[in-house]
Amino acid sequence: MADNARAKKLADLIREVVAQKLQRGIKDPRLGSHVTITDTRVTGDLREATVFYTVYGDDEERASAAAGLESAKGILRSAVGAAAGTKFTPTLAFVADALPENAKTIEDLLDKARASDAKVREVSSGAEYAGEADPYRKPGEDEDDEGTAAE
Repeated sequence: MADNARAKKLADLIREVVAQKLQRGIKDPRLGSHVTITDTRVTGDLREATVFYTVYGDDEERASAAAGLESAKGILRSAVGAAAGTKFTPTLAFVADALPENAKTIEDLLDKARASDAKVREVSSGAEYAGEADPYRKPGEDEDDEGTAAE
């Protein structure tokens, strides 16, 4: 079993080789400049690699990019094998990265929280304390307590 450092190095190499090959080596029109390789993970035995990608565009462009990546999988694996020089070239699996959708969800939640905070700030702008501003007793302020203690 390989150590994590070796798997990390191989994952970085795969990410760079696949990105360069997509940019310059593959002539598929479905894989234009709108496909970005975001991350690569390799299993501990260095047999399988998962390549995460994002596509700038709508759902139709995402589907065509996924089909293009599947059809170019053999060419990309050959390029990785030539660059890695390992005994066994890992199989490549392409997975659409959920990062843009997660970022949009987080941004929507933050907008909702900002609106809620603004509403609370608006409601509390003219509010006053229910009791005194400082509800705590301080020593020496209550004459009643001192008088009852002396008796």
